[in-house]
Amino acid sequence: IKAMLREFPGIGVRTRGCNGLSYTLEYTKTKGDSDEEVIQDGVRVFIEKKAQLTLLGTEMDYVEDKLSSEFVFNNPNIKGTCGCGESFNI
Repeated sequence: IKAMLREFPGIGVRTRGCNGLSYTLEYTKTKGDSDEEVIQDGVRVFIEKKAQLTLLGTEMDYVEDKLSSEFVFNNPNIKGTCGCGESFNI
């Protein structure tokens, strides 16, 4: 992932979808005033302040297979998801 990123991912959560919340991922060159900076295995990620409690304990990975390449979130706080997997609730 580190080699792919020239900008840093900014991760957040928005009210959206049929189950309430969904992740947002926007690339940025600078950290926002209230963002939390996390560095893991040499990769820097900024987390929006209002998403920090929702994302507490979440693991983020980059997965590639024959049909897609995407960031995957493993969030232990999720209580339910919608049928398509695009939104969740806590």
